[in-house]
Amino acid sequence: MKDIVVFAGSAHPELAREICEHLDVPLSGVDIRRFSNDCIQAQLLANCRRRDVYIIQPLVPPTQENLMELLMMINAAHGASAQHITAVMPHFAYARSDKKDASRISMGGRLVADLISTAGATRVLTMALHSPQVHGFFSVPVDQLTAIGVLADHFRGRDLDNYVVVSPDLGNAKEAAVFARLLGLPVAAGSKKRLADDKVVIDSIVGDVVGRKAIVLDDEIATGGSIIELMDRLRDFGCVEASVATTHGLFAGKAVERLRQHPMITEVVTTNTVPSPDNWPELEVRSVANLFAGAIRRTHDGKSVSKLFRGVDPSYAPPPPRDGLF
Repeated sequence: MKDIVVFAGSAHPELAREICEHLDVPLSGVDIRRFSNDCIQAQLLANCRRRDVYIIQPLVPPTQENLMELLMMINAAHGASAQHITAVMPHFAYARSDKKDASRISMGGRLVADLISTAGATRVLTMALHSPQVHGFFSVPVDQLTAIGVLADHFRGRDLDNYVVVSPDLGNAKEAAVFARLLGLPVAAGSKKRLADDKVVIDSIVGDVVGRKAIVLDDEIATGGSIIELMDRLRDFGCVEASVATTHGLFAGKAVERLRQHPMITEVVTTNTVPSPDNWPELEVRSVANLFAGAIRRTHDGKSVSKLFRGVDPSYAPPPPRDGLF
């Protein structure tokens, strides 16, 4: 691994250090300065020439600040003659800006993808994009990881009789079905209509939840509005309690207070793709550092990243062998 150089911005240095521990490489220094006119400058403090450079920076609040740091670090590595530059974004915030659903509206997901490749990135490594089409926004290769196996490990070994996996909406039902298969459980889903960024309505539950305990799976929790609405409907439909599992636990606004105080919720499980809130000691956090380290190691060695998910999620794993060509 001597040709690997890893840098990190200020968004989530704890995750970067943990990834480097798994890789057994040092986390190289970065000097990020802000001038009097509020402009940002990034200087990489390790040799990048003809090296395989990885820059770890999830796009979390303050999102625009962290995005600009990432772009500056990529540009610095490009100017320092790095052989390959991988933008490691455990959370890609603009993945939710993935469709043109109103007149004269910006497509932030595509724009940010273009900015990253224009800055000089030759590859992107990320986890759990909000929707499949975001993968195609990038003009450079993208490796997308999944935390489904890591979250499923949290529930393995306990008595799961009378449990059901529940998706907050039908769009996430496929991922919930994979999660349910890993745990050997049935699956249900809410019928959701989004009225605003922080306001949703769930009018029905598809599937049997009467008298059952739920494991609610969502890819991202920001304000917690969808989860709270789902909890109310699950209670109306006869569900007795619920655990909540998510890949990206942003917990913005009053999300922590709302989730901690809801009587239906017994636990909340997330990963460390983003920094955890300081005021929630009972929050269960599962690490994905080993997954990112494995993906970096395989990318550097020219091996398949999808083999990390064989037996976990068929949409991320290598295609099964088939007789003949097509």
